Amino acid sequence: MIKFFNTPLDEPYLAFRDLYQNALNINQDYIEAICISSYSKKNEEVNSRYVNLKYIEDDKWVFFTNYNSPKNDEFINHSQISCTFFWHKTNTQVRIKANIHKLSQAKSDEHFSIRSDDKNALAISSNQSAPIDSYSSVELNYKKTLNSDVDLRIRPEYWGGYYFTPYYFEFWTGHKSRLNKRVAFSLNKNSWVKIFLEP
Repeated sequence: MIKFFNTPLDEPYLAFRDLYQNALNINQDYIEAICISSYSKKNEEVNSRYVNLKYIEDDKWVFFTNYNSPKNDEFINHSQISCTFFWHKTNTQVRIKANIHKLSQAKSDEHFSIRSDDKNALAISSNQSAPIDSYSSVELNYKKTLNSDVDLRIRPEYWGGYYFTPYYFEFWTGHKSRLNKRVAFSLNKNSWVKIFLEP
């Protein structure tokens, strides 16, 4: 689930919350999963991956990751990203364009301290995206960390949060007839401009 704190009352935020609540009401699986696409200047290619969005506070959409992973370099060197939610039970898609920033250390510490031991053990033991000999080495490192004397409440420096601030939303609702409804919002200075799009 996604937690909401003091989110704006602007129309795209209200629309997102309504669609989210509709999907939540019918038990949408992995409702917090969001696909984030970023650009690698080094490789001149776009990469996409799913992350779990944890909360939205004000206009900041927050998730957590390993700072040593390739996406960290992509976020730092090209701060514009695109994001997509898809909730199949309501046949709804939400597309977002945004700018991404690193979350404060204090906020990352706070979140890490309330996570479960098994999640923190994995965060501490994993060198995310690095090549390995076999999956068994992942399991071994994880079990060693979980059963060690390491304080699992202390966040390692290489793990923490990111937040993105949207400047574009598109809400897509599918229909069997393919008369799909598409509504978009673009941020113009401090105001959201609403338009409807052809299916």
